[in-house]
Amino acid sequence: MEPNRFDSTWDRHGVIASILHPVPLPRMGIVRQRFPDNGIDDIASAVREQFSRSEIAACIKPGMSIAITVGSRGIANLTEIIREIVGNVRRLGGEPFIVPAMGSHGGATAEGQKEMVEALGASEASVGAPIRATMETEVVGHTDSGTPVHVDKFAAHAHGILVVGRVKPHTAFRGPYESGLMKMLAIGLGKQRGAEICHAQGFGKMAENVPAFGRVILQNTNVLFGVAVLENAFDDTCVIEAVPRNEIEGREPDLLVKARELMPRILFPEFDVLIVDRIGKNFSGDGADPNITGTYCTPYAEGGPRFQRYVILDASEETHGNSLGVGMADFTTKRLFDKTDFDAGYPNALTSRVVKTVKMPMVLTNDRLAIQAAVFTSVDVVPERARIVRIPNTSHVDVIAISEALFSEAETNTEIEIIERPADIGFDPKGNLELDRWPAGHRHPVRGRGN
Repeated sequence: MEPNRFDSTWDRHGVIASILHPVPLPRMGIVRQRFPDNGIDDIASAVREQFSRSEIAACIKPGMSIAITVGSRGIANLTEIIREIVGNVRRLGGEPFIVPAMGSHGGATAEGQKEMVEALGASEASVGAPIRATMETEVVGHTDSGTPVHVDKFAAHAHGILVVGRVKPHTAFRGPYESGLMKMLAIGLGKQRGAEICHAQGFGKMAENVPAFGRVILQNTNVLFGVAVLENAFDDTCVIEAVPRNEIEGREPDLLVKARELMPRILFPEFDVLIVDRIGKNFSGDGADPNITGTYCTPYAEGGPRFQRYVILDASEETHGNSLGVGMADFTTKRLFDKTDFDAGYPNALTSRVVKTVKMPMVLTNDRLAIQAAVFTSVDVVPERARIVRIPNTSHVDVIAISEALFSEAETNTEIEIIERPADIGFDPKGNLELDRWPAGHRHPVRGRGN
């Protein structure tokens, strides 16, 4: 009987293991990358302060139905932020509800988007407001080129919309408006249809389309104001700012500049192999943020470290099988492959017109073989001296692992602290790493960032 090629007997003849098992791996140690820690201590007070501003409070009148956007990206303190926004809307007499604003994510279904909102921590029980999810939209206007602009039906019929979003550099294009309030309007509230139209010309036009679509929505709908959130290098909320409707277009570019300055990074500009423990939509729209890894899915963005081989070991539980981003890697594991729900990732890839992110790289039986394959295929690299960087995910790069060959560089960098000296890599009997075993005192892996 022909064996099932997709069952647990991966490498059924042992040929791959025989090639890779002899490959020695370098010893690894732990370091801390130092970044400014300027998180907000009292989230509730920060939100209340913004809603107490006269120009913001005046936007909400008693009896108004208020749609509050929640996207598919992981935002630190999301539950508390949305709960406080809901509470302040009620305090001012409004009747708040949550609208999933995530384009085609969640499998491009209302049920899937509602589940994503709840999984991110914005359930009705946790924030005190109902979720109204639909994929139906209404055309609210047209761009100067005649392109129709769609908006979520529930939001379009509300008395007011509060657009809530984290401002940060995008993973696939550069411009004055990347990920933020304008993109939440243009693509998030556009649902699958609006996102598809905005993406139709590819990411080369996205820097033009996002503000063009956003302006139409600001001019033709009931957006009251935006709530912009910025996060620091520790994935902590450090800025919460309410932006009046007529100031969103002018204010967001400045917030983006600040967000770029706050982002963490890998402090080693060049090495041989990058290992990412987990990818997921809760960390980035690309699964792993290319602003951290340097592995962009389009030619319209750049930056980050340079290396030869890229390994992704696993996907987060919060991503619900959406392994979008694994296609940027050279090697992954059967553990991730078995978790992958292609129905969750493919709609997003089709809508965005970027398909390489959902491709499967070479799949190895376990972590050990995936890492050995990366070292083995690196050009002009002595395995024992391979320069390897390992991070838990792209939301948390303060505490990372580096191989012995990078320690001399680490020791001369005042922004890096040595935590553990190099030691042999410890694998379990199945050949896997303990992905949650990082030194005490580190700041991850609690929350995630998106794009």
